[in-house]
Amino acid sequence: MKRPARVRALFALAVIAASVFIAVTVPVRLGLDLRGGTQIVLETRSTETVKADGEATDRTLEVLRGRVDALGVAEPGIVRSGDNRIIVELPGVQDPRKAADVLGRTAQLSVHPVLGAAAASDEARAEGERVLPDEQSGERLRLAAASLTGQDVKDAEALFDQQSGAGWHVTVDFEDGEGWARLTGEAACHPAGDPQRRVAIVLDDKIISSPQVDPSVACGAGITGGSTQITGSFTSDEAKELALLVKGGALPVPVETVEQRTVGPTLGAEAIEASAWAAVVGTALTALFIIVVYRLMGVLATLALLCYGLISYAGLAALGATLTLPGLAGFVLAIGMAVDANVLVFERAREEYGARNRPSGRSALTAGFKGAFSAIADSNITTLIAAALLFVLASGPVKGFGVTLGIGVLASMISALVITRVLAEFAVARTWVHRRPGFTGLASIGRVRTYLTRRDPQLMRRPRRWLAVSAVVLTVAAAGIVVRGLNYGVEFTGGRLIEYSTGTAVDPDRAREALADAGFPQAVVQSSGDDKLTVRTEELTNAEAAEVADAVAEVGGGAEKVRDELIGPSLGDELRRNALIALGLALGAQLLYLAFRFRWMFGTGAVAALAHDVVILTGVFAWLGKPIDGVFLAALLTVIGYSVNDSVVVFDRIRELWRKDGKAPLAEVTNRAILQTVPRTVNTGIGVIFILAALALLGGDSLTDFALALLIGMLVGTYSSVLTASPLAIELEAFAGDRKGGRGGSGRAKSGAGRVKSDAGRVKSDAGRVKSGAGGRSGSRAEATGK
Repeated sequence: MKRPARVRALFALAVIAASVFIAVTVPVRLGLDLRGGTQIVLETRSTETVKADGEATDRTLEVLRGRVDALGVAEPGIVRSGDNRIIVELPGVQDPRKAADVLGRTAQLSVHPVLGAAAASDEARAEGERVLPDEQSGERLRLAAASLTGQDVKDAEALFDQQSGAGWHVTVDFEDGEGWARLTGEAACHPAGDPQRRVAIVLDDKIISSPQVDPSVACGAGITGGSTQITGSFTSDEAKELALLVKGGALPVPVETVEQRTVGPTLGAEAIEASAWAAVVGTALTALFIIVVYRLMGVLATLALLCYGLISYAGLAALGATLTLPGLAGFVLAIGMAVDANVLVFERAREEYGARNRPSGRSALTAGFKGAFSAIADSNITTLIAAALLFVLASGPVKGFGVTLGIGVLASMISALVITRVLAEFAVARTWVHRRPGFTGLASIGRVRTYLTRRDPQLMRRPRRWLAVSAVVLTVAAAGIVVRGLNYGVEFTGGRLIEYSTGTAVDPDRAREALADAGFPQAVVQSSGDDKLTVRTEELTNAEAAEVADAVAEVGGGAEKVRDELIGPSLGDELRRNALIALGLALGAQLLYLAFRFRWMFGTGAVAALAHDVVILTGVFAWLGKPIDGVFLAALLTVIGYSVNDSVVVFDRIRELWRKDGKAPLAEVTNRAILQTVPRTVNTGIGVIFILAALALLGGDSLTDFALALLIGMLVGTYSSVLTASPLAIELEAFAGDRKGGRGGSGRAKSGAGRVKSDAGRVKSDAGRVKSGAGGRSGSRAEATGK
């Protein structure tokens, strides 16, 4: 074994060993949409005295962290996002009302002397006074100005007194012991039972506790030492919540809930099971297909795919990434993309074996890896660009999809370029394999290539016809956007989307009438299964959401909430704006990269084809009435990455052929490149179709639209990369009329007696002369010599 092969083998073993170790020892963190729970996104707001900058948000986060910890949620997450957003994840919390109430309390905590009971008509009489109902009976109390604030509270803790059997109580420690002694000493001067013997603790203009000073406390002396106990008939939850509020005190700046997502554990479990089945079935069908087509090489590629799955999982675990539902779909999708690199290598090796008369499968395989490297690198880099844009501009589960897709692309490159190569080179070096070249799957060019070689279709004879077809399809799709309009999801419009599982099947019209009677006439109701009902409305409070649930339960024989998403209008505008920015940046980045790697006309043709794909996919969803949401955006950017893969493969072959025959017209070279790369396109497309069909059929309601968008995008992208990007590049070259490096003539070759035939990368010409079209330099002519 030569040194480069040994290095690759050692690297592959090291990566696999490290991946196994990480997979066994480090668990992957599941997103709330897979394990169930609530995610709340809070946005800090500036006040007249405090600006909601990064520093104020950090202080707010620390206060919220104490409140979240006191809620007793297992493995909560709380992180800052940007300068003024805080993301709180509460696994297992299905009712967000209590969590939102606790997290969102913003007013300054204050402790007040009680001046006495207030009549129904009494109002505050002096500055700083207020009249509020107490926390138990609702008795209205007149409170004096605050004597202490939340800044004076050092700690608060809920404790259970086992010795005396008094039950739960709250212990409060004050920084200013003298102030607390003075306040309680004045209250102790009033007789027991008098409201003025009470002390009121107020938060958010609400009395959260108004304990009476114990009779044992002497008048004027008060409670010394800076520590006190609040007793009463507390349950454990009530005592813990009171301690939490007293200790947490006030937030430095007000916060507003701009996004809230709740997913039931049942939906998460169903999504995991459905995606797992889709992965198993899709991978099995894909593996079976490549084994049938490539035989021994297909078996080795399947082993490399298993290693790819291991490496991707370990990468997610090592980075501490959160695996979300779209991310899980991206993990499955990347399996199909990993197949693409293997197919590129094997098809190139087949060409080398037949066309170059390679003496062995080993030399053909080496040449295949060498020839396919640039196409694999370029196509994967363009996909990484889309994944990076998703990570930077998206939020929530879609950001997780970008992370998973990026890790999958890197893992697929290691799988195809290192692991597959190590296994394949080891196999073809065996004597028994060398004696049976047909067993490798590389000795024949395949049925698709044989058919194309025999028929030799001249696809680029009239490139404008393909552009006309694309224009017609584009017009029909754009008409859907204009006529039907876009059904923006709640992520882009703001509002609330709640999905219920009902006891019996509910007719959407009946549910719509019930909601109108309950005071929600604008609610949009959709049925997503026999017992699933989705309600989308404008922004609702948690109390209004409870009324919606009651109305649905009444007509559905009970209703269990399985998903709840609340998006504020400001966040909806921001997400919609970021979606447009992401699309613009994706197209711009692809144009710059392709123009750098190829010529400007190829980059322009590819980007125009991508815009063509975006409009058609969006138009199809408009005609079907499907929602345009964050998951659709993830699918759209993935389609952009996948579509440009096909364009890169074709352009890479055009560049290679053009270097060998610099005088050939671009149309002729493009036709040969397309015919030589069609087998790869067909085999890769079939593999990806297996994956997407499995996701669409087995992935459940949550993944159906996602898989449908990718399936439509893949078909449209495959067509456009061959029959839109390439003809457009030919027309642009003809329009420019100038090819550098001695390449004269236009991109269109007039066909006649001198028809160009393609035979495994070699050019045969009957007449030996190809006339240039109108776009070239006057009188220029290229000679093609047939052999």
